[in-house]
Amino acid sequence: MKNTLKENRDFRRLYARGRSASSDCLVVYALRNKYGEGRLGITVGVKLGSAVRRNRVKRVIREIYRLHKDELRPNTDLVVVARHRAVTASYAQMERAFLRCIAQLGLNRTKEGKPS
Repeated sequence: MKNTLKENRDFRRLYARGRSASSDCLVVYALRNKYGEGRLGITVGVKLGSAVRRNRVKRVIREIYRLHKDELRPNTDLVVVARHRAVTASYAQMERAFLRCIAQLGLNRTKEGKPS
């Protein structure tokens, strides 16, 4: 994925100044950026299980973001933090949780393609 958050300072900036929304399996932090495109960062802690389980959660989150990034406002950095329930959640449950958090943050575009 090309537009990803990788630097620790970017994650810290979102945690400190970003708005957040949570569900049973995800927490989403969002903050506008100046780069012209949205970027995604994913945090899956070691406490969630083995590397196989953590990587599955990351793959699912990346795929959900890929499929829905055109519906999101541009110029927005997102950090998605996985909770324990994400390990056992199905794809559909995680997708619903992600979209619910995005709606709570008001990051959906309108139907004309302009930010709401």
